This record gives sequence, C-alpha cells and structure tokens, in this order.
Amino acid sequence: MTSLAPNGLADKLSAPPHLALPWLGGAAVQGDLDAQMILGQWFLAGHGLERDEARAFAWFKYAAHAGHGGASNMTGRCYENAWGTLRDDHAAAQWYTRAAQRGSDWGMYNLATALVLGRGIAASRQQALDWYLRAADMGHAKSLNIVGGFYEDGWEVQRNAAVAMDYYRRAAEGGDFRGQFNYARTLSQCGQEHEAIHWVRQVPRTANAPFIEKMLAFLRDAPDAALNQLYGHADDAAQLSSPGTQPSA
Repeated sequence: MTSLAPNGLADKLSAPPHLALPWLGGAAVQGDLDAQMILGQWFLAGHGLERDEARAFAWFKYAAHAGHGGASNMTGRCYENAWGTLRDDHAAAQWYTRAAQRGSDWGMYNLATALVLGRGIAASRQQALDWYLRAADMGHAKSLNIVGGFYEDGWEVQRNAAVAMDYYRRAAEGGDFRGQFNYARTLSQCGQEHEAIHWVRQVPRTANAPFIEKMLAFLRDAPDAALNQLYGHADDAAQLSSPGTQPSA
C-alpha cells in the first residue's frame, strides 16, 4: 500500500480530528505514505493529539525512505530545526535534495534556500535559481517572489524590472505576503497607486508581526514619496488585522 486516492483521503480527513485520527493512524501503520506524512504533521502541530516532535520525525522518515517527496522535505525540516532529532544542516540539505528530485515544490524551495546560504551544501546562487524557477513553474508562491528578487537585483540573470514585477504579481496573487509587499512597492514606483494600495493592504492579513514592523518602517522612512504614501494605508490595514503566520513546510 503506497497512497490513498486523493478524494478518499480528503473525505476521511474532513471529519473532526478525534474521528479521523484512528483511521489515519491505521492507514499509516498499513504503509500508506500520504497518511504517514499527514500523521507526522499532526504530531508536529499537536493537531488532535499531544504534540510530539520525535514521533513526527519518525513518521516523516518512514514515508521519506519509501520515496514520498513531501515527507522527504519534512524530514529535512526536522533536521534543520532540530524537531525530534539533533540539528544537522548537511542531512537537511540531503533530504531537501531528495524531496526536490521527487517533485516537492517545498523541497525545491528549501534546497534553493540552502544553496543560497551555503547551509549544509556548497553555495551556488545559479543552482538555487534553477530550483526556485522549477518551484515557481509549479506555482509555488514564495519561490515566485524570490525569483522576482533575482530579476530585480540582477542575480545570475540580467536585471529586468518588468519580469521581476510579473513574478511579484504572481506571488502576490498566490498569497505570499512578501510577494504582496514587493508587488505593491513596484506598482507604487510605477505610478499605479490605486493597485499598490490594494496590495499593501493585503499584507497584514497573513504576514507575521516582525515583517509588518519592517514593512511599516521601510515605507515610513523611504526616500521615495510614492512609497511614503503607502505607509498610512499599510498601517491602517495592520491595525485592522490580527497578524497571522504564513504557512510553511
């Protein structure tokens, strides 16, 4: 048994956690890789059961060793963040590589980030860009935003503001709060103030508090008058919204 049909999985997991958990645990024990991955996530988040990083790590590894891309990525995350195991950046990079090669967009993103930072793997911005692009082609919003940054700053590609702006747009539409900010920023600098206001007001809906603080400080202190004008709108939206957190993997 390797994986349940997606619709069957969704139907089972739509039940309250206390009802879904016995089925999920049974499927995981029987070798269903998706169930093992999800059970690991539930243990990691304490969703419907007591949080247990060690058991989360164990379930991720079961599925990862059987070839599950998402679980391979989460195994890397456990090594990177010392969730249920000792921190090991080299092991994290190895698992991100496997996840990326197995088609996980989050694995591609995390491998690319490790390549940019030289964390657990030899640094290579060109290889990082290649993986960010592959994830972006799959619609991965955080990767779309970062590719926009490569084009805006001219990292490994010829600087191209129009291409950067298009990547920021796609990231913003995909729900990435950094992409929303960057798209608002570039719209404002192009004189498209109405659209810029719309997007800067979206940011606080999902951004974390430190990012909101940095955004407000940037807009308030920017030498560009167009950006200064966004400050009030961003601050107003921040006051009206309860900061959340961007989903990650």
